[in-house]
Amino acid sequence: MTAPLAGVTVVALEQAVSAPMCTRALADFGARVIKVENPDGGDFARYYDDVVGGPGGQAAHFVWVNRGKQSVTLDLKSEAGREVLHRLLDTADVLVSNLAPGATARLGLSATDMATRHPNVIAVEIDGYGSGGPLSHKRAYDLLVQAESGVCSVTGRPGEPAKPGPPVADVTSGLYSALSIMALLIGRKGAGSDEPAPSVTVSLFDTMAEMMGYHLTYARHSGIEQQPLGMSSPAVAPYGAYATADGHTVVLGTTNDREWQRLARELLGRDDLADDPRFAGNAGRVANRAILDEAIGQWCARHDLAKIQHAADAAGIGNARYNTAGDVLAHPQLSERDRWRSIDTPAGPIPSLLPPPVIAGFEPPMGPVPALGEHTEAVLGELGFTDTEIAELRGQRAIGQAGS
Repeated sequence: MTAPLAGVTVVALEQAVSAPMCTRALADFGARVIKVENPDGGDFARYYDDVVGGPGGQAAHFVWVNRGKQSVTLDLKSEAGREVLHRLLDTADVLVSNLAPGATARLGLSATDMATRHPNVIAVEIDGYGSGGPLSHKRAYDLLVQAESGVCSVTGRPGEPAKPGPPVADVTSGLYSALSIMALLIGRKGAGSDEPAPSVTVSLFDTMAEMMGYHLTYARHSGIEQQPLGMSSPAVAPYGAYATADGHTVVLGTTNDREWQRLARELLGRDDLADDPRFAGNAGRVANRAILDEAIGQWCARHDLAKIQHAADAAGIGNARYNTAGDVLAHPQLSERDRWRSIDTPAGPIPSLLPPPVIAGFEPPMGPVPALGEHTEAVLGELGFTDTEIAELRGQRAIGQAGS
C-alpha cells in the first residue's frame, strides 16, 4: 500500500529527543522529513556518545530517533540562511520545532509569522512548560520536567525517588505532537477552508501532568499522596516482582477479584488466603499488601522461573520475566516476529526495531540515519538554487561545507 503520509513534507528544527521522536514517527509513516541543522555541529544529540559503529561512530540517542530523515545545514543566525529556510517552508506541509524558549519568534517563525508568510504550513512547537506561566521562560530537559511534574515522586521507592529509565517526557510529548499533526492533516483535507493552518504547542510539562492522571486524581479525591513501590503499583495488589529458586525474578499481577482468587487457590494452593475477608476486594488487598507479598515471595522462592510461569499461565495469571536490555536484544518475541530490520548509518548498517504499529500491507520505509548536512546540496537544488548560488551560500557560511 502507499505510505499513509506519502507526499507530506516536514521541516524540522529539532534537537535531542522530543521533536526528533515526533518527526521520526512521521517518517515511519512515509513523510519526507528535512532536518535543518546548524553547520557548526548540528543536533547536539549527535555527540552524546559514539557507541554505534565503534569509536568515532554514532550516538545511540541520535540513531534511535533520526532514521529516515534528510539533513540540511543552515546557519539560521544569518539572513541568507533564514531566507533559505523560508524557501524550504514554501514547499512544506509541516514545521516541527523544539528550540530554546523564544527562539522560533526570534527567527520570525512565531504562530503569527507563520500564519502570514506560510499560511498552509502546520506549525508545531514543542516546549518545556507552555506559555503564560511562571516557568514558561525556563529550559526544560526530560529529567527536569519529570521532577517538576511529580513523576519522579511516584517512581522508585519511598525516600528514594527515581527517574524512569526511558526519557518518557520527551517521547510522549513527541508522540502527542505527531498525533496532533496527523489529526490536522486529516482535518485540512476535509475542511476546504482558506483559513491559515492552525499552530500547535505541546509542552513536556503538560504531557507529564497528563501521564500523572491516576496519581493526581487519587491525591485530589483522597488527600493521600501515594508512595512509589519499585516494581509494583499502589493501585492494585498483589502486583509485583518476586525472586525465584533459580536466581531469576518473576513478575506476577492481578487486576481484579477473580484473578486474585485463581492466584491464591490454583497457583499458591492457599484457600485460606482466598477465603480471608481482608483480601476479598482490591482495597483490602492493597491495605494488606505486605502479607500477600510475603506469602507469594515464599512460594516463588521454592520454585524455578519456568515452573512458576507455566503454572501462572495455566491459572490465567499475568506473569513476566524481569529482563535487562541485553535480554531484550535477544528476546524471541522480537526475533520470531521479524521485528528487526537493517538500516544504514554513517558508521555502517545496524539493526533497528520496526515502529510499533503493524499496518496490513505496509512496510515502514526504515530509511538511513543522515550524516550532518548530507542532503544540503540536493535539497537546495530542488528549491532552484544553482551551483553558483550554493557556492555563494557556502562562502557566506550560511550553509555548511560540502558534506557537513
